[in-house]
Amino acid sequence: MWIELLISAIKITLVINVLLVSVAYAVYAERRVSAFMQNRYGPNRVGYQGLLQSFADVIKLVFKEDIVPTKANKAIHTLAPMISIFVALTTIAVVPFGHQIELFGRVISLQITDVNVGVLYILALTSLGVYGITLSGWSSNSKYSLFGGIRSSAQMISYELSMGLAVVGIVLITGSLSLQDIVLHQYGWKWNLVLQPLGFIIFLVASFAETNRSPFDLPEAEPELVGGYHTEYSSMKFALFFLAEYANMIVASTVITTLYLGGWQFPYLQTFGLPPMVTAILQVLVFCGKVAFLVFFFIWVRWSLPRFRYDQLMNLGWKVMLPLSILNIIVTAIVVSLLK
Repeated sequence: MWIELLISAIKITLVINVLLVSVAYAVYAERRVSAFMQNRYGPNRVGYQGLLQSFADVIKLVFKEDIVPTKANKAIHTLAPMISIFVALTTIAVVPFGHQIELFGRVISLQITDVNVGVLYILALTSLGVYGITLSGWSSNSKYSLFGGIRSSAQMISYELSMGLAVVGIVLITGSLSLQDIVLHQYGWKWNLVLQPLGFIIFLVASFAETNRSPFDLPEAEPELVGGYHTEYSSMKFALFFLAEYANMIVASTVITTLYLGGWQFPYLQTFGLPPMVTAILQVLVFCGKVAFLVFFFIWVRWSLPRFRYDQLMNLGWKVMLPLSILNIIVTAIVVSLLK
């Protein structure tokens, strides 16, 4: 039992540290890519080509004064960003970044934990993220922050419905809620991107709305909201919201990769006859490559498309994506029943 606990602790430590470092460089990548797209210089002074800029920003935020409005609810004001970062860091616990390896005579799964309801776990945690944003707006005792929090919660709830229904098609095809089973079912070229193209588009668009990324960044972009739900935040509390946004973007990319892009699968990699350790390393690298491409896609879309008006955003969620996700379930169920 102690060995299992030690292995779990090592996996948690590795995954969390890799995720935090990835967040720092996702911020750097966004600044450099946006600069390239706008034909200007990005951060290029702190460290080689500006590679240490994100760490300099963290140090700056640590030493900034933490300002809290006089009439704010101080306990909830402090708790709200913690909820957001907690959700961002715990969602990745069920995402498999490889199959398994054998070390010292023990088979170790390349996943923090493989629960048989991994899909439900992810959907449950993403729904909790609404509380961090709503409570931050309410606890600040600022009408602008409150409006931003309400808009964000309405947006996230609207798109969570379409996101959850889009995954139902995958569950019907796979017959399991385990993310590892979903990845194994996509062996070869049977990626759910091919089998569920409509579900993939719905899930991808909903992921942009769930992470408050452009063109769905209304909660922090409307002129009358100043800065949205985190207007009254500074120092490390603001940094936690900032960290949560990019962590959510990376986690969303890992979930999309797992559900629709074959996860750690490279077509027929297992048939190449490579040593098991080499195969495991290649699986992890393939998974990271797919995630990196999706992170780049998130950045690309942000700096390419103008944001929606709020009524357009809500109409798209309720009048377009929700009916399409229900249609996707009906068609998938009919096809699956006919093929049995």
